[in-house]
Amino acid sequence: MILTMPIKTYLESERRPTFKLPPQSCDTHVHVFGPASRFPYDESRNFTPADAPKEKLFALHKRLGITRCVIVASALHGSDLGATQDAMAHGNGHYLGIALVEPTVTQGELERLKSVGFRGVRFNFMKHLKSSLSANDLLVFSRRLADIDMHLQVHFEKELIHELATTLESCAQHVPVVIDHIGRVNARDGLTGEHYNALCRLMEKTNFHVKVSGIDRIDETPPYLAGKVLAADLVARFPTQCLWGLDWPHPNHTHIPDDVTLVEALAEIAPSAQALISLLVHNPQKLYKFENQKAE
Repeated sequence: MILTMPIKTYLESERRPTFKLPPQSCDTHVHVFGPASRFPYDESRNFTPADAPKEKLFALHKRLGITRCVIVASALHGSDLGATQDAMAHGNGHYLGIALVEPTVTQGELERLKSVGFRGVRFNFMKHLKSSLSANDLLVFSRRLADIDMHLQVHFEKELIHELATTLESCAQHVPVVIDHIGRVNARDGLTGEHYNALCRLMEKTNFHVKVSGIDRIDETPPYLAGKVLAADLVARFPTQCLWGLDWPHPNHTHIPDDVTLVEALAEIAPSAQALISLLVHNPQKLYKFENQKAE
């Protein structure tokens, strides 16, 4: 059933971080929602969000000191990429995208998406999100992505990391594989947690990346101490394979995190200047290949 009342899913604030980000810092995981008057929401969605249009995103990034971004198409818009593509088009080359597509999408359409700034395709394996792709089909699709130099991004329940591991390893032989939100593990299980260790075993393989976004999803208590421990461990162990993002405007969440708090957490997640620049500048540049303001 669709909820008809809008849900405010983000904070609007004037607060700025005390923590200054390096030039060309990249937020690799956000969404844009609507405006619904121009980009209607998918009829099969499980809730109706407050509009979170490109103008709000651009203003947030300006306040936080973020100059590059990767917008991940949202299931709230189904397979309609209009809102994401519109935001990218107004980003002056500093905003790229990750697409949601049906597995039957033509190779011609994938090539078109690449030409307008999409760098990868995301598939969801979450209980609250429909998926029309089986785990085994990922391998076939990854070969199609390899032909046009796009990568695979996956979002899954923590329990599925064991079930998907072998398939993802096969996919990684063809394309980079990006795992969302620290694999959605439970941060309270700590560094010895079963699912976290399964994630780390994948990260030890070639061609894997992980987003140290979502510390507020794996640890629901601000200032997310347990989440920061896992994120910092990943950055220390896999310095060239980690990416970071806000996950704005935080859909399907238990609470509304403060984006400034998430930025300031980077001081502990990437505590050295070298680690911070790798996480926010060099790693995104290498994977997403921004054409404007290339990382030095």
